[in-house]
Amino acid sequence: MILYTEVPLETVLEGMDNPPPETTEITVNGVLMQVESTSPYRGKIVRLLSPDPMHYLNPAYAPGQLIEFKPV
Repeated sequence: MILYTEVPLETVLEGMDNPPPETTEITVNGVLMQVESTSPYRGKIVRLLSPDPMHYLNPAYAPGQLIEFKPV
């Protein structure tokens, strides 16, 4: 891949060595989502995996929102 940019290479590659945070897939209120744990039974939504387009329109399920869940 060729990247044509005026941005310094150090800025473009910044953070490449950091491992991505661990995520888990959970279902909350019938919505399948990928969550990054912030504390036990609480996490930050990374992305939705639900096939229902109405779930994507709900601001409560937007990426970055904090959500509480209970283990099954």
